[in-house]
Amino acid sequence: MSPRIDLNSDIGESFGAWRMGDDAGVLAHVTSANIACGFHAGDPATMRDTVALAVHHGVAVGAHVALPDLQGFGRREMRLSAAEVHALTLYQLGALAAFAHAAGQRLRHLKPHGALYNMAARERALADAIAQAVRAFDPRLVLVGLADSELTHAGERAGLAVAHEAFADRGYAADGTLLPRAEPGALLDSPDEIAAQAVALATRGQLRTRAGTLLRLRADTLCVHGDRADAARIAAQLRHALDAAGVRVASLANEESR
Repeated sequence: MSPRIDLNSDIGESFGAWRMGDDAGVLAHVTSANIACGFHAGDPATMRDTVALAVHHGVAVGAHVALPDLQGFGRREMRLSAAEVHALTLYQLGALAAFAHAAGQRLRHLKPHGALYNMAARERALADAIAQAVRAFDPRLVLVGLADSELTHAGERAGLAVAHEAFADRGYAADGTLLPRAEPGALLDSPDEIAAQAVALATRGQLRTRAGTLLRLRADTLCVHGDRADAARIAAQLRHALDAAGVRVASLANEESR
């Protein structure tokens, strides 16, 4: 059987008159969309329009929930209680679900953004808060998190379907965590290097860390960052490379048909 993987992107991150990314260009090549819900980026009109774009391209709609940090794009850690994280997760899920419902769709998955993603990957209490909020909202949702992290473990404990995520355009430490963005090698710029890492993850479940060691990772879904200036080009090249390698690219929403 040929390998299978989902290709997701963090999109809908414009706000008011400020534009970020080429969402339409990215959506032509990915299979799942993580749409900002207004806390780190996005606004009601952007959420509505991005859901419509995803539906037009046949891309599964998911919520990209974050800490309340518009100025910092959700990449600054904030010390919130587990109860607060549970509430903000439900709040953002409900907001995006309204736009999905109006477009004749339902949400398919949830993926935390930025600092919340990284905190939930290592802190069990926050991970459990997110997983329990997802379960309370809709236990059919897939919970997307860093591969083999506290978040995916929390989803499994909550009885949710989980998707272990890997990043084609990010550098990794030997322990499977992402290198901090300020460190050299944290962001991959070469389209060829990004495509090669994507194919290695999808076909062999492995990559080279920045230190040169071989790291094995479960990868159910690969992320294309929509805030890159070249996001659409990277998404197109990744899709072409995966297709050429015989990888079946399909959304998490099709999991039950596997």
